[in-house]
Amino acid sequence: MGLLLFMKGALRTSYSALQEFLDHVMGFKVSRGYLAKVMVRGAQAVAAPVEELRSLLPVQKGLNVDETGHKENGERMWTWCFRAERFVLFSIQVSRGSDVLIEFLGKEFSGILGCDYFSAYRKFMGLMNGLVQFCLAHLIRDVKFLAEHPNPMMQLYAEPILLAIRRMFHLIHPQVEHPRENFQPKLERIKKRIITLTVDTTPLSPIEWYVQKEYPEVFNMAQRFRKHGEHYFTFLTTPNVDPTNNAAEQALRFVVMDRRATQGTRSSKGRTFCERIWTVVGTCRMNHRSIFTYLCDAVKAWANGLPAPSLLPADSS
Repeated sequence: MGLLLFMKGALRTSYSALQEFLDHVMGFKVSRGYLAKVMVRGAQAVAAPVEELRSLLPVQKGLNVDETGHKENGERMWTWCFRAERFVLFSIQVSRGSDVLIEFLGKEFSGILGCDYFSAYRKFMGLMNGLVQFCLAHLIRDVKFLAEHPNPMMQLYAEPILLAIRRMFHLIHPQVEHPRENFQPKLERIKKRIITLTVDTTPLSPIEWYVQKEYPEVFNMAQRFRKHGEHYFTFLTTPNVDPTNNAAEQALRFVVMDRRATQGTRSSKGRTFCERIWTVVGTCRMNHRSIFTYLCDAVKAWANGLPAPSLLPADSS
């Protein structure tokens, strides 16, 4: 069971390929129904460790969250990824809204949420008690789009913003090896300049409704910073906060590759299997732990009516 779970979950092996492997290598034939039962039992074997991770989400000091599309019998769903420091949890939901965040994190969440600028996160940030770090990489991509726009007025607006962001990182990078006492005031001045440049649309026109009509991309960017500009710079004053959402996006790559190979799920049992096996695979890889060994240990414990081993590292607090 451990081997089949590893091949199906970590290597994305199809049922047909598993049948051929068992026939040619192991010397016995099995039906697809038998393999499906193995996956259901495997999901049961890791249910408790995955649930343990879910219970820990609301008390994490920092979380990166992202979501990607998922198909189940042609119906659109969403795979959510919650990336903590020592583990990752996946869940397939019918919703892409803030209700998922409330369900998993609760309105009392007081950690730091790393995310993109999607509306669900903006709504949740008004309910929770913690801080938000919007993805700076996404912002840079959006500003670059304006800076490379064929309309020269768009370029006029975006190029100074892009230059100021570059100066900010040029200031940050040397600080790691050669700390300076006047670093924080300089950083604060650059941050204020970025915000000022972004909210100021007067170089295009002093009339706001005209900017909104003729340059909607610029107007939307300015409005974004008027409302939430400070939340792109939480990492400047809060230790151990990543300015980007790369942690969650990297964790999701495996899921995206799995989706392309399998074309989604076909039942609630398949959905449950994917959620749990992705969580096992992602968390084991994060902690440089053997996925195959963990699955064998979990199956052995389940078969003997014993608690499954935790997915958390032994030194995790």
